[in-house]
Amino acid sequence: MGVRVPYDKLKQDVKQIFLNLGLTEEKAEICTAVHIQSSADGVESHGLNRIPRFVEYVQKGWVNIKGEPQLAGAKGAVENYDGQLGIGITNALFCADRAVELAKKHGIGCVALKNTTHWMRGATYVWKMAEAGFMGMSWINAESCMPLWGSDKRSVGNNPFCMAIPREDGPLILDMAMSLYAYGKLGVYRLAGKQLPYPGGFDKDGNLTCDPGAIEETMRGLPMGYWKGSGMALALDMAAALMANGMSGTDMDIQAKGSCTNCCQIFIAYDPYLFGSKDEIQDMLNRRIDAVKKAHPEREGGSVSYPGERTLAVREESMKKGIHVDEAIWKQLCSLASGDMSMTDIASK
Repeated sequence: MGVRVPYDKLKQDVKQIFLNLGLTEEKAEICTAVHIQSSADGVESHGLNRIPRFVEYVQKGWVNIKGEPQLAGAKGAVENYDGQLGIGITNALFCADRAVELAKKHGIGCVALKNTTHWMRGATYVWKMAEAGFMGMSWINAESCMPLWGSDKRSVGNNPFCMAIPREDGPLILDMAMSLYAYGKLGVYRLAGKQLPYPGGFDKDGNLTCDPGAIEETMRGLPMGYWKGSGMALALDMAAALMANGMSGTDMDIQAKGSCTNCCQIFIAYDPYLFGSKDEIQDMLNRRIDAVKKAHPEREGGSVSYPGERTLAVREESMKKGIHVDEAIWKQLCSLASGDMSMTDIASK
């Protein structure tokens, strides 16, 4: 079951949670905006649902709310930062901004970040680059949470990859985990009492299943593209650790500090008009999207959309009707806002 909560009410209560944790006014405001925006856009799994886990991690000392990115090295268009286990959202926003500033100077900017924490919704940062007029790419490595292809035990992270194409008539925003369903999405379906639309992993008997709870119990999520998603997850893990000179997923497994603690993140911004005029690039992008919209739908009356197209419509509905929150999550958030900081994370098993 879910409830619709007005934006202003959510902002008041969510910000109070972060203030209760000891965040500064500025950081509380930023974290509140990002979490609410994610849920307003329909990404509940990495929006409001993540707040109880963030509270838990701060209390365990796995997130340093006073940590700030520290420059570890710089060469031309590339910079490397140590996140000091700071808040994942504010660390990532800083790095996305730095990538854009480097791209303004060099045409391309790359920022590698190590020793950071969960960034919540990955699309937040490439979307920010697109709003600044730049193509954005970003990815993260994580602790093992799904099996490599050919294994029945978790042995690689789902390591989401994000890309934004800055089209003036609506950007293309891709945000995808290497598992068919991110574990946060499994939690959304489980809390809602729903089955997955497609099999997303294996149950305890080794059978493919649409039951999100059964997949959470086995931690045998299905890599997207089977062996291809498994291989891509491993490559993204190693590339992030190499570029940031930080921990790989294996190192994080040894640390055993939950989701994405001590992870590496990569932020790349690219000037889309380096080798073509704005008019010709935008015309090309529009032709390509026009072709997408003309693709024949599999069902009569249906339509084909590009990644990110529906987000603005969902956001508009959320602002009008209130932002959808799972009822159990909303009760937790209200308790946290009132000062009861003893919640447990029900969005994941």
